[in-house]
Amino acid sequence: MADGGELPSEAFKRAVAAATRAIARDGELEVTFGANGPRLDQERVVLTPPSRDLNTQEIGEIRGEADAMALRKRHHDADLHRLRRPPGQVAQGIYDALEQARCEAIGARRMMGVADNLSAAVEARCREQRFDQVENRVDAPIIDVVGLLAREKLTGQEPPAQAKHMCDLWRSWLDERIGDDFDQLAESVDDQAAYAEQLRRLIAHLEFADEDENDTANMESEAGDEDAADDDMDAQSEGESSDEPVEMSGTPGADSDEVAEDASEVEMDSSDDASMAGDEEASADAEPWRPPHDRSNSRQPAYHAYTTDFDEVIDAAELCEPEELTRLRSHLDQQLAALQGVITRLANRLQRRLLAKQMRSWDFDLDEGILDTARLARIVTNPTYPLSYKLEKEMNFRDTVVSLLLDNSGSMRGRPISVAAMSADILARTLERCAVKVEILGFTTRAWKGGRAREQWLADGKPGSPGRLNELRHIVYKSADTPWRRSRKNLGLMLREGLLKENIDGEALLWAHNRLMARSEQRRILMVISDGAPVDDSTLSVNSGNYLDRHLRDVIRWIETASPVDLLAIGIGHDVTRYYRRAVTIVDAEQLGGTMTEKLAELFDEDMAHEHGARTPARVM
Repeated sequence: MADGGELPSEAFKRAVAAATRAIARDGELEVTFGANGPRLDQERVVLTPPSRDLNTQEIGEIRGEADAMALRKRHHDADLHRLRRPPGQVAQGIYDALEQARCEAIGARRMMGVADNLSAAVEARCREQRFDQVENRVDAPIIDVVGLLAREKLTGQEPPAQAKHMCDLWRSWLDERIGDDFDQLAESVDDQAAYAEQLRRLIAHLEFADEDENDTANMESEAGDEDAADDDMDAQSEGESSDEPVEMSGTPGADSDEVAEDASEVEMDSSDDASMAGDEEASADAEPWRPPHDRSNSRQPAYHAYTTDFDEVIDAAELCEPEELTRLRSHLDQQLAALQGVITRLANRLQRRLLAKQMRSWDFDLDEGILDTARLARIVTNPTYPLSYKLEKEMNFRDTVVSLLLDNSGSMRGRPISVAAMSADILARTLERCAVKVEILGFTTRAWKGGRAREQWLADGKPGSPGRLNELRHIVYKSADTPWRRSRKNLGLMLREGLLKENIDGEALLWAHNRLMARSEQRRILMVISDGAPVDDSTLSVNSGNYLDRHLRDVIRWIETASPVDLLAIGIGHDVTRYYRRAVTIVDAEQLGGTMTEKLAELFDEDMAHEHGARTPARVM
């Protein structure tokens, strides 16, 4: 314990907050510790909260997060960044990642303590994303690889051991296209405007964006000389993206005294001010970057469906006879009976958390408002006292709707689908008690091997690049406005033999998202329960191998970065963290119920409400 009985973690928080403000050169910067950190929101830094029992590794991780956020706050011109940012998801991912690398390189070059913290942060991120398990280029995210190799050139620090093999898989391919672009980036680290210009050329050389007509022609000529394997790999790399460049985590770093010394060194260094002033002048003249023509020569076409004529959105009750639905619900109830104690505990825990947000509170001793009868006694005893009034405080709790999107694919057959059905039932009942509306949706296909969509494609002469080649089936088990008691039977349908077929996750996510966007509630939460990657044999047999995977990643990235919908995912027996930023993996029903409850409760914390309340409404894709 620290002096006065203070926990070491509290003293550590104060020290990190002070160092962060010093490095950022912003004494008013708000530094907090809460869920979904680390992140930087204008005048607010949110870091991962330390545990009660701090260890060396955890200390280094949080310091690395703080240093990354502080350096970005100090050395990054958001307006210039936005003006020069290229179109295209992969191009933007690389642009963002390398700008973050620039900010961190400035601090790493000048302060050894900060360099150690940032190195530890990168190691932790590589470890968390399991880069050491990447065996081929298809699984290696190009944005992370380019970011790590750029960091190597800017700071002289090699990629961490966990990511070395992954980077080596791409190194020769990148060297052929980028050439000395990394060297030129290193020469312009202190000038964001010049760095952004060079970065645009680097992205053009990678063929993720075209800078001018001549460059496009040259790149197409060079592409024709490459072998087919490189062509396929280039197409697949366009669908890969993982981390947010501002978000970091870390491992062991310098001690507290060293951090303080590093912060002092930053305070004394004034050379950055001149470069930042130059950036501000450049930003005034900067024009948004737009390619002179569209990406009509992209090697992989945009995601589309060959036909939507056979797709359906259907109520669960229409897929099953009432007698069979009753029997299936009875079977589900038998499984739920063994978890009755768990259900009660989870319901009470979540209900207490949510209702606490709605408790009434008052301001007292006001000159006007509602007469405070509790204080009338003092007026009787002393008539010289004035009347006292009170007013109810305005609460921040917002109307909420939660959508549960359940994977109804064949790989969920057996225990996984039972777990998902039980957990959906638990959560629906609990949220209804808390006056939170919930809808339960499922997604699968109407047929194996493509069904009528594939038959139509065959009849049309098998045109190339047909896109999605199956019939979608999106199931509404419970709508948001329907009480649980009226929909409880529908959940038994998930146990029906023959319902579960193939899964096309990207379109299902868009469907569930668009249903939420049509709602009037202020807070919208989408929770996906799945067991892994999208699979549809018919589609994948006539398109590239990552066709569905790439679309799913694009949809997730769009929702997570541009939509007011809160997205989280739970993997049943499979790791889904490589797709979703906020995700966990569980194996049984008791785990799932608790995990769903905790994740939802986190979203109702004030920090999370502040973050998502600042988003602008998204457009339907």
